[in-house]
Amino acid sequence: MDSMDQKILAELQQDGRLTVTELASRVRLSVSPCHRRLRELERSGAIRGYRAVVDPSAVGLNFEALVFVSMGQEDRDTVAGFERALGEVEHVLEARRLFGDPDYLLRIATVDLAAFRRLYDERLATLPGVQRLTSTLVMKHVVEDRPLPRART
Repeated sequence: MDSMDQKILAELQQDGRLTVTELASRVRLSVSPCHRRLRELERSGAIRGYRAVVDPSAVGLNFEALVFVSMGQEDRDTVAGFERALGEVEHVLEARRLFGDPDYLLRIATVDLAAFRRLYDERLATLPGVQRLTSTLVMKHVVEDRPLPRART
């Protein structure tokens, strides 16, 4: 990936709806080479997709929590079962496996505290291998949806 690819990615992270013509103009490249580079970035997986960023409160998801999961069992089958079941919980916006304790960090969005409590008790606590759940409530988003910085070598 060269500096031109990085410029293309930076522009698209700011505005994913740019036309190829607009993108080419912003990165000071003619349309055909810009289009080829864009397709190669998509093909290589550097660009994983395009999507709308939706405000959770606009769709009624006004409550957000971070949940830390400590596993009681960490054998391959239990971890695979946990991760598979977790993928089916639609209110889990992000799930990250961590080194050390806790084992996972989940970002959850629900309508309100009561909905979160139900999800916590009825779904999250019953997932395979879960030993302990600890949660904290999100008060405010300080940095959110920031574009990735350029990699420096």
